[in-house]
Amino acid sequence: MTAMARATAARPLDTPPPLPLLPKRRGVELALLVGAVLISVCGYVVVGLTRWHALPGGAVRYGAGLGGLALLAHLAVRFRAPYADPLLLPTAVLLNGIGLVLIFRLDLDTPGNHAAPTQLVWSTVGFMLFIGVVVLLHDHRTLQRYAARCAGLALLLMAAPILFPAVNGAKIWIRLAGFSIQPGEFAKVLITVFFAAYLAANRGVLARTGRSMGRLRLPAGRVLGPVVAIWLVSVAVLVLERDLGTSLLFFGIFVVLLYVATGRTGWIAVGLLLAGIGAAAVGTLEPHVHSRVEDWQHPFAGIAAGQGPGQLAQSLFAFAAGGMFGTGLGQGHSYLIGFAMKSDFILATFGEELGLAGLTALFLLYALLVARGYRAALGLRDPFGSLLAVGLAALPALQVFVIAGGVMGLIPLTGMAMPFLAQGGSSVVTNWIIVALLLRISNRARTPRAEGGESGSKEGSGAADVGGAATGPPAHAADHRPVGQAANEAVRGGRSGAGSLAGRDTLFGAGSWVAGFLKPTGSPSRGRPPSAPPPAPADDVSSSPEAGR
Repeated sequence: MTAMARATAARPLDTPPPLPLLPKRRGVELALLVGAVLISVCGYVVVGLTRWHALPGGAVRYGAGLGGLALLAHLAVRFRAPYADPLLLPTAVLLNGIGLVLIFRLDLDTPGNHAAPTQLVWSTVGFMLFIGVVVLLHDHRTLQRYAARCAGLALLLMAAPILFPAVNGAKIWIRLAGFSIQPGEFAKVLITVFFAAYLAANRGVLARTGRSMGRLRLPAGRVLGPVVAIWLVSVAVLVLERDLGTSLLFFGIFVVLLYVATGRTGWIAVGLLLAGIGAAAVGTLEPHVHSRVEDWQHPFAGIAAGQGPGQLAQSLFAFAAGGMFGTGLGQGHSYLIGFAMKSDFILATFGEELGLAGLTALFLLYALLVARGYRAALGLRDPFGSLLAVGLAALPALQVFVIAGGVMGLIPLTGMAMPFLAQGGSSVVTNWIIVALLLRISNRARTPRAEGGESGSKEGSGAADVGGAATGPPAHAADHRPVGQAANEAVRGGRSGAGSLAGRDTLFGAGSWVAGFLKPTGSPSRGRPPSAPPPAPADDVSSSPEAGR
């Protein structure tokens, strides 16, 4: 009998077999980073060859700068988060590199307004903050203790631009001595931390209470207060700052997290109803927002009136001119869009010069970034960490939908920045912080028990800081199965009784689109009886089917 067979025979029956060490995949990450930097440098070179028929003078400096920043970020991940997802960092580097190339290309049509050097400086700041978060934030659960402070700081940041004059019709900027910042970009991360902490502490109440109205089950009035309050705050921000995008983003994040935490479709119905009422009221009463709605409904009205095409009409013309494969980098005419071509309408430049094929590849990159964030959420049994990962991943998803829909004429245009692509220092810095937090969470989700499995006693820390305590058993005692396995069993068992995830006080509801879309193909412990003792502490994910992916 071999040594392995003797060890297996000596192990108690209720003890799971030891799991092999998971691959760290840092070599894969490094190879993908090299590819991301090379693609960005090739885009830079193509623009120079197209416009000057010669290599651009700054190609070597651009490649060395972007490659050096990517290498520093990789080293920080390799030594401080060795089990982190290997796709997050290369995807972010590629998106940031493409954005720098597009801004450099648009600078050629605006000789008096060069934005690429400033954007590169802000990208460097974003890389440094990314490294700082990865190195200094050892455990994402530390943020739960500061949830109330995050909410207060987010409200201050959102309200600060009210004291400053409007820029392009919206009060979303703070400008002092030639320096400008958009505080709402930082507020969205802080408010997501608060939402995740609040829902992690109160998910039992939110999941178990409510009343039925026909086939629709709505939350009880006493727990409806938070969503109404957030709705009122979002409408107030919209009215005072004329910022439709930020208002919809904050409210959308809250509704997404609420649905993921409870699996209750009633929250989606209430959220859509309140958002629709607020948008309709403000779109009718607020002149700046009303003009955006009019442009959306009649994008070619200026041409019919003899005034020439507006920005939205020029954007639609750019997409039409791009066709399937585009006109080629540097050969478009998106400068006709006007002053917002480097910010709100930078996607139109991408669509015109790289076509539908390029847009498809770009949206797939964003989808990959979002999906890997959801994968990290499914690999955790820490409620706060799972909700935080879903919220952070949903931020770029909602932004891409709102911006792409606006410049393509699907929804009214809002003043938001395309993640990593558009000109804007606050936006690119915030997006790098989001990627750093997702890497930290994914490292926790994929770390084996031997190296990263600590006690789950910290899961509930900070609950008193967010204004409520959960009713029911504590998070670490609720369900010791992996989240993905629990979601699968709940879907098979139905929404009611012991098979309901909401009834078992777990994180993802039975109807959660996250659990349904990213559910694992199999579970290693499917045959384990419900009364079997858990093989690991609550926040240890070594037995999770998502941990090794």
